[in-house]
Amino acid sequence: MSDPVLVFATFRPAPGREEALLATLEPMLEHSRREPGNEFFDLYSSEGGQPSFHLFERYSNRDAVEAHRASSYYRTYRSKLPALLASPVEVVVLTPKDVL
Repeated sequence: MSDPVLVFATFRPAPGREEALLATLEPMLEHSRREPGNEFFDLYSSEGGQPSFHLFERYSNRDAVEAHRASSYYRTYRSKLPALLASPVEVVVLTPKDVL
């Protein structure tokens, strides 16, 4: 059995594109939360400073992450991002080392 995989993605909207970015991210919540192997898929926003959104995702294994990335809704959402962002999405993939 493989280890769970966590993904932390940061989105920095282009000026005036915050609402459009949020509208693009929100459908991903519903779709992704229903995927086999998805344990959570949560969206956060930053407080103060430059606006940003953060997705915190956990999958049961690497195969579940790959299935997520292969989905049609994921590919569609990713194709919309360049027009909405001030900079590329920052993605950090984490594997557990010492967790309870």
